Amino acid sequence: MDNAFTKLPVAVLSLNPAVDITYEIPQLIADQKVHALKSRYDPGGNGINVGRGLKRLGVPACTFCIVAGEIGRFLCHQLDAQLGQVSYLEVDGETRINGTILESVTGAQFEVSGVGPAVSTTQWQLLLNRFVTHCGDGLGIITGSLQRSLPTDLYAEAVRRVRAAGGRALIDSHDELLRNAIDAQPFLIKPNRFELEALVGRSLMDEQDIVREARRLQERGVTWVCISLGSEGALLVTSSSVLKGEAPPVPVASTVGAGDSMVAGMAALLAQGASAEDALREGIACSAATVMQPGTELFDKNTVDQLREKVRVRSLSL
Repeated sequence: MDNAFTKLPVAVLSLNPAVDITYEIPQLIADQKVHALKSRYDPGGNGINVGRGLKRLGVPACTFCIVAGEIGRFLCHQLDAQLGQVSYLEVDGETRINGTILESVTGAQFEVSGVGPAVSTTQWQLLLNRFVTHCGDGLGIITGSLQRSLPTDLYAEAVRRVRAAGGRALIDSHDELLRNAIDAQPFLIKPNRFELEALVGRSLMDEQDIVREARRLQERGVTWVCISLGSEGALLVTSSSVLKGEAPPVPVASTVGAGDSMVAGMAALLAQGASAEDALREGIACSAATVMQPGTELFDKNTVDQLREKVRVRSLSL
């Protein structure tokens, strides 16, 4: 392990965080009121989830986020308790609220993503400056949705600035945000299979097909391409290997936050200078431990420790 690399800082960018409300109900019925069996409130947004995951894994990281209004103040109260270090930028308006409904009768899951506050160019540039300065030559994690008013090449600019400072940019996004960020050559991207299919514009039939597209992305300058495959685990394509990590079978309570947990697990091991194999194993263990949790709750560290050795990682000759 490279001891110098273990001292590098980790920064997480979360421009559109949220308060997540989860309701567990028997079943939705059109035009009728239904009473929740349980409800809970959690800090949300992809970047926030990654920051929470890093904290649980014992990795010092600073999360940079935008908050607004009374909902924003409630979110700050939650984040102060769940994140090690946070840099807030307050703007006008209201922080968004996301809703998740879990049906106990059918097992179905419904998600509604709220609308975040308007953010000016001056404001997001200020937060981006803080993010890049803290990241330095470490890891810059850029993930999640953006407010509609923000440019779709914002993540690409963030990647270029992280690289210019000597750091490694990790991207977990989709559609135009991901497409533009790839042009800036991040170190790691982590689309799921559906997001990769949307990116390349066609269905991917098998692992060989997925790996072929991952290598094409590498030809465009991406160093690592990790494709999450849900209960099947994940593929990690590096410059020297193709790794398949198989997820252990676990009871699924909710899939919310599973992808964010995978990013947190992989970033935690990268920050320690670990191998690609160990980083993939940790990411899958964190993801599997998260789907066992209710609503938008993330993994428990003890569960990750128990699952880690059950994650099988093997090299593929593709």
